[in-house]
Amino acid sequence: MQVIIGLTGGIGSGKSTVAKEFTALGIDIVDADKVARQVVEPGQPALAEIELYLGPDVLNAAGELNRAKLRQLIFQSETKKQWLNALLHPIIRDTLLAQLNMAKSEYVMLEAPLLLENKLTQYTDYTLVVDVDEKLQIERAMQRDDNSKSQIQAIMDAQISRSLRLQQADYVIDNTSVDRVALKQQIKSLHLKFLSLKKKTFNS
Repeated sequence: MQVIIGLTGGIGSGKSTVAKEFTALGIDIVDADKVARQVVEPGQPALAEIELYLGPDVLNAAGELNRAKLRQLIFQSETKKQWLNALLHPIIRDTLLAQLNMAKSEYVMLEAPLLLENKLTQYTDYTLVVDVDEKLQIERAMQRDDNSKSQIQAIMDAQISRSLRLQQADYVIDNTSVDRVALKQQIKSLHLKFLSLKKKTFNS
């Protein structure tokens, strides 16, 4: 199996942009957010279990998961939240591992905003953090998502702090500059390093 690089960064850091650049270099990316959405698509067993447990109101008219309703239900009940996590986390983990195993590129990336928080580093060999200062995070996330400053701050508060994230990084991309050429140069340099990395004999 290839070396697995965990790719993470706070909201508004530009992690998705970085992932696209590695994809352009021929690297397979397994996206934890996409997997989390895939496992609750119509027809998936997990969605049927959620409907059975939480009731038909958790689906919209098209039979898809009503995420706003789901958030409301689990916000009101710690028991329901714990039930949902117990259902989904193993399914998401198994799907992530299966996709990582199917990767064909010379190394593979696991892209996850909560890589460190959800302890997904147990499945990776190295951690790559996309870093910007917190003021810039808020500005970029507000522009991108059309959310208020307080909404973005609440998301940041739920994530690991910038300093702790950097402490756990093996490699860092500084995405402070708006210079896309400079960003590509950082990525290309790291790409060459990653090609020569050896798989660790044990995971942290």
